[in-house]
Amino acid sequence: MTRVWLLAAALCAAALPAAAQDAIRGAALAEARGCGGCHGPAGRSAVELVPSLAGQPAEFITLQMILLREGLRQAPPMNQLAQGLEDQQVEDLAAYYASLPAGPAEDRAARDAALYARGQALSAQMNCGVCHLPDFSGRNQIPHLAGQREDFLRHTLAQYRDSQRRGTDTNMNAVMYNVPDDAIAALAHFMAQQ
Repeated sequence: MTRVWLLAAALCAAALPAAAQDAIRGAALAEARGCGGCHGPAGRSAVELVPSLAGQPAEFITLQMILLREGLRQAPPMNQLAQGLEDQQVEDLAAYYASLPAGPAEDRAARDAALYARGQALSAQMNCGVCHLPDFSGRNQIPHLAGQREDFLRHTLAQYRDSQRRGTDTNMNAVMYNVPDDAIAALAHFMAQQ
């Protein structure tokens, strides 16, 4: 219950008037903290299981950073790296990464036509474009999926299915409930190839 109160307090604090988000301050902070070492110098990760942040909605990044900082989401080493970040710094980092153009990592695998077609059909059947938008660009607290690292998507979707990851609600856990590994692989491939 304490965690719920901490999250509520953090979200309320984020809603209070503060200095505007500043992508320039965020860029300086990302450089000073070495964020590009894992997430890529332009926000496009080349590290296995590490998400690309370029083009993610600022609100999504802010929420994830607060969840990590407060220990409500476990994703080592990010829990430790988020410690000590003030709300304004979180907002600035979010503004910076949101300002970067989204796109695939340089190490993206070639498209597998059959896997892509299956992922596309599953995405339509599961209505992924309703929340993530038809072009999978995300919005508000919903992540940008187009061009994301395929290994990261596969891992994350499996975590939702296996109730090892939760957001601020359990929608994705319900969507992914009982989805087999081969379907997760197809979905991840389709999204990564956008």
